[in-house]
Amino acid sequence: MKKYRIGLLTLSLATFAFAKSGRPATEDRLHAAGTSLNEIMAAPDKGIPEEVLTGAKCVAVIPHMGKGGFIVGGEHGRGVVTCRTKTGWSAPAFISIGGGNFGFQAGAQEVDLVVLFMNDAGVKKLLSSKFELSGEASAAAGPVGRHASAGTDWKMNTEALSYSRSKGLFAGVAVDGAVIQQDNDSTKAFYGKNVSFDKTLSGNVHAPSGTDSFLAAVRAAEHKAAAHEAAEAK
Repeated sequence: MKKYRIGLLTLSLATFAFAKSGRPATEDRLHAAGTSLNEIMAAPDKGIPEEVLTGAKCVAVIPHMGKGGFIVGGEHGRGVVTCRTKTGWSAPAFISIGGGNFGFQAGAQEVDLVVLFMNDAGVKKLLSSKFELSGEASAAAGPVGRHASAGTDWKMNTEALSYSRSKGLFAGVAVDGAVIQQDNDSTKAFYGKNVSFDKTLSGNVHAPSGTDSFLAAVRAAEHKAAAHEAAEAK
């Protein structure tokens, strides 16, 4: 009887864990990613520079990194990413990021991480479905403010730029040695099957309901940045 109860408890916990990682959890993650991006762009003087955002080829957001048991033997988080296509932003793909070194604020318990992939080389590595941010492929700390400093080389040389927000503070943050890869469990939970990174981020997958808030936030951020650029160019 005791063994039976232990087995039943184990099964119940497994069922609970699966439910927490199912469709509702993935929709919550998409909504949280959109909210984080909206809040960051609400203060452009301290946020992502307009030129950087309008030049980004892919936008990844890992909301609440370090919350809800995501820290396991080091930094680890789950998020979503979308890429530019000929018809607009792609359906979001689910990602996990872990390992490596993150220049987060000391003692931060919860961090929103944004990674922008800036050139074709960075996108190609992302589409390989396992991108290690190391050496030349490290995610450099992105410039902060309405405009990027003229002295930065982000346009030519940087594959990825990264930012973090913690305790109300927003800053560029260096990421080195971390691995970004497809979150297969979340992909299956949301799309009903394991859709590849390449197919999703190339625009060959329809964005289903539940993606609206995140994609709307990306479009709004891009539109706001482009509008400011156009107004100041006059």
